[in-house]
Amino acid sequence: MRTARFVGTRFAGMLLVLLVVAFVTFVVFYVLPADPARMACGRPCSPESLALAREFMGYDVPWYQQFFDFLGGIFGGRTFGTGTAAIHCAAPCFGYDFQNNVDVLSEIGDRVGVSFSVALGAAAIWIVAGVGLGVLSALRRGTAVDRITMAAAMAGVSMPAYLAGMIGITIFAFALDVVPKNGYVPLTEDPAQWAWHLVLPWFVLAFLHAAIYARLTRGQMLETLGEDYIRTARAKGLTERKVVGRHALRNVLLPVITVFGVDLGGLLAGTVITERIFGMAGVGRLLVDAIASLNLPVLLGVTLFSALLVTLLNFLVDLCYGALDPRARLV
Repeated sequence: MRTARFVGTRFAGMLLVLLVVAFVTFVVFYVLPADPARMACGRPCSPESLALAREFMGYDVPWYQQFFDFLGGIFGGRTFGTGTAAIHCAAPCFGYDFQNNVDVLSEIGDRVGVSFSVALGAAAIWIVAGVGLGVLSALRRGTAVDRITMAAAMAGVSMPAYLAGMIGITIFAFALDVVPKNGYVPLTEDPAQWAWHLVLPWFVLAFLHAAIYARLTRGQMLETLGEDYIRTARAKGLTERKVVGRHALRNVLLPVITVFGVDLGGLLAGTVITERIFGMAGVGRLLVDAIASLNLPVLLGVTLFSALLVTLLNFLVDLCYGALDPRARLV
């Protein structure tokens, strides 16, 4: 009963956050000076043609009505225009890209495989490497292993993503010529080439994020190893492996999981810099192109899609947090 209430509370909170984000995002885009109807109308565009374009795109009604129409499109689909020229956007409809004549969710769907491939592969590497090195550094505190690990972590934390990407391309793609310079091959087309083209982006992102996780894990592990229950476990004669693996690591992972959910959500929503450097057409690249062309429906759709991913992952993090620490279910 308590677990069901915990899950229900977190789920309701997630829906509320999504609704607030959708409302704020919609208002922000509504007050922007750019006019999607004028851009769709082209040049020259007479006042009559502009009025028809606004009516067709649904911009001829008050902003709050546009917001409710947008929400209705997500749950029940939406039709733009009337008659034979009408365009139907099936649910869930995140808007329609009139510049490219395609619904926004389809555009995101065409690109999301790239972003997911980059993010999930890099995340698998950095969570294992970061946590592992952090634990090792804490257990070898003050030794050469600790100093080298923390020096590398400091370099990773302070290095911008674009610089790490350029260094990786210069060394491994141009100088050594051991990995592809750019591009992306779909997993369904050739799994081996898919992984081969992603090796460098994976390790560049993993290096930057593993540095953060190594420092975080080390600090948490050192703090946990000083707790009374750890001393009690050692006094009972438990081996160091059991003390660390069974008792200490569980509490160390709590803040790590929290940070991991936020980081992974941001990456799944689009690695803008990484996709740009390595020539990949993911969600991040779609966002950059939409900004450059002032494509407001795409901007709005990508923003809400990103918020959905981040919020959903935070919800899953809360569930994992409750599983690892039953005390969280009481909150």
